[in-house]
Amino acid sequence: MKIPNSPSTPPEVGATLQKLRLARNLTLEDLSRAAGVSKSMLSQIEREKANPTIAVAWRLSNALGVSIAELLTSETRENDSIRVLEAHEMPTMAGNHAGYVLRILSPLELAGKFEWYELVLAPNGELASNPHDPGATEHLTLLQGAMELEVDGEKKKLRNGATARYQADRPHSIRNLGKVEAKALMVLIHS
Repeated sequence: MKIPNSPSTPPEVGATLQKLRLARNLTLEDLSRAAGVSKSMLSQIEREKANPTIAVAWRLSNALGVSIAELLTSETRENDSIRVLEAHEMPTMAGNHAGYVLRILSPLELAGKFEWYELVLAPNGELASNPHDPGATEHLTLLQGAMELEVDGEKKKLRNGATARYQADRPHSIRNLGKVEAKALMVLIHS
């Protein structure tokens, strides 16, 4: 007979992880990419062959948009009418040498369809992107500072409050040529 999550037995994270992943229509590959955890490790965790370290649990919970406590419990949480994610719960990608931080604001299950981000560029920072899927568009709204946008060789400067809409299926980059940090919201729509 199995004792349910007593202090002397570790939580069975596998079933909870699988339930959260499937509820978001994610494959192991999707979650692996989003969390930066190998597919084989995810498979082992879901089959209860391995327990995640705190660092792995943190990456998984961020990628799934849940707290570590929710990931580590087998209790079913009732759906809240309002779900608040704190800033530290949002996954981020940092281009340390390029001078940018990209915080993923959209739910993981919308990846590849509709995504939105907060972009912070340090002075002289740049986010350079390869072309996205054919027909993809981006919408960049500058909240603070000044940025320069380059799409397929054409350059435009943006001032505070301006929104640029552009084809993202071409090479494009966003630069902060100013002396202070710049911040923007970016929406990527896949066709």
